[in-house]
Amino acid sequence: MKTLSIPSRSTDTKESTFEELKQRIHSKLVDKLDMSRIGELEGDVLRREIRLVVEHLCDTEDTLLNRSERDRLIDEVLDETFGLGPLEILLKDPTISDILINGPKNVYCERRGKMEKTNVTFRNNDHLLQIVDRIISKVGRRVDETCPMVDARMADGSRFNAIIPPLALDGAAVSIRRFGSNPLKLEDLLNFKAFTPEMVMLLEGAIKARLNIIISGGTGSGKTTLLNTLSSFIPNTDRIVTIEDAAELQLQQDHVVRLETRPSNIEGKGAISATDLVRNALRMRPERIIIGECRGPETLDMLQAMNTGHEGSMTTLHANTPRDALARMETMIMMAGFELPLKAMRTQIASAVDLIIQANRLQGGPRKITHITEVVGMEQDTVVMQDIYSYEQDGIDENGRAYGRFVAHGIRPTFMPRLESAGVRLPASAFRQRIMLED
Repeated sequence: MKTLSIPSRSTDTKESTFEELKQRIHSKLVDKLDMSRIGELEGDVLRREIRLVVEHLCDTEDTLLNRSERDRLIDEVLDETFGLGPLEILLKDPTISDILINGPKNVYCERRGKMEKTNVTFRNNDHLLQIVDRIISKVGRRVDETCPMVDARMADGSRFNAIIPPLALDGAAVSIRRFGSNPLKLEDLLNFKAFTPEMVMLLEGAIKARLNIIISGGTGSGKTTLLNTLSSFIPNTDRIVTIEDAAELQLQQDHVVRLETRPSNIEGKGAISATDLVRNALRMRPERIIIGECRGPETLDMLQAMNTGHEGSMTTLHANTPRDALARMETMIMMAGFELPLKAMRTQIASAVDLIIQANRLQGGPRKITHITEVVGMEQDTVVMQDIYSYEQDGIDENGRAYGRFVAHGIRPTFMPRLESAGVRLPASAFRQRIMLED
């Protein structure tokens, strides 16, 4: 049987006609809506009633549509009216972890660790800006020529960033980091071989024994996911204060106070920084402070909190190795404007931080905990560290994915007495030098 090939020009014309029809029906729908009645209806009931109206409007058009085209048209008009327009189809796909928009006609997504271009487009830059405004207005943020960059969170907890013209030259650039309504649990990360059961036992004990933990890693390495997962080990009785730029943490405990920074208003006033929130948190009688990410002067306040009765606190920061994480913390302390001697800075870090967890995203997409490193203390002017567990990459397989093995280095952490005094008993075999797991 011969297959009929349709020229691309014909396909483009058909798609253009479809878009014109969609805009026409959407305009008619807006004219017909009774806004006073809309406020009285529930979401599902409202969507059903509007669907009937859209179907009737489709019947009034002379354009010939088959059943699948008609259903697609109705869904897209409803998404345009109640949802996020062309983005809805991507947001409904649970396999997509990142959505990257480079102007109205170039939309990419990361699916199962691989980047691919999608067929999704926006009519023009104004259409894209309209969707951006719909997202950020729900959390009290704004974006315009005077403030052309914005960070926000979406209804499902996903991280949203947009930068618009004149800073973005080819139309608005949007990045969405997905955090689904069902966050990854410990069992999921174990199944994905992000770490081993022995590593989990140590991290669970460290959190219960109130060790201060830094989660370090690059962009997209899974730091926030890991922080969410590890926070499940915090006892339900502890009072926790979380501080974030855009609220992403999904803690399961009851006694949680969530704080979020605030950008300046249109006059450049009223900004509340992470430093302000950390200082205020110290007056709120927290037992643990969790900072979504340290990226500036708040690092010094965080370290002081860790050193002054708020043991068991956690934060994330951007760095490629545990040693780089310490160097970056020094840099961020300097950003606070204090002329501290290098040794005093390092002493502060060494006494505050007990454990550094390094998360990396390897080639091909797999995310691994590549180091669990103990900060032992100071030796002259150097912070002494030792790897307890690490991941060693052996190569790349035929699918372009990195593979390797988790290794125990045969080192018993110096903080073991603290774990034992907190009632945490780990078997000696957990630290025996060996290969624990291979990909």
